[in-house]
Amino acid sequence: MPLYIRDDEVDALAAKLQRETNAPSKTEAVRTALIHELERNRAKVPLRDRIVRLQTEAKKIGLPNPDFDMKKFTDEMWED
Repeated sequence: MPLYIRDDEVDALAAKLQRETNAPSKTEAVRTALIHELERNRAKVPLRDRIVRLQTEAKKIGLPNPDFDMKKFTDEMWED
């Protein structure tokens, strides 16, 4: 879904960022700014909390099946 900037000040900020970063378009300037902001925001979460969140997700997934035969699976996938 497209993002339309209807606020003149926000449009001017996007244009200024485009010029200052030499971005090929306002869209690319906004994309880069949003990525950087998400990274900056993510970095605010302490490493300990991020690890706990990842460990919780890993527990939900569970351990791999020890009886899983990767060679057989690969051979079947490639029809060998």
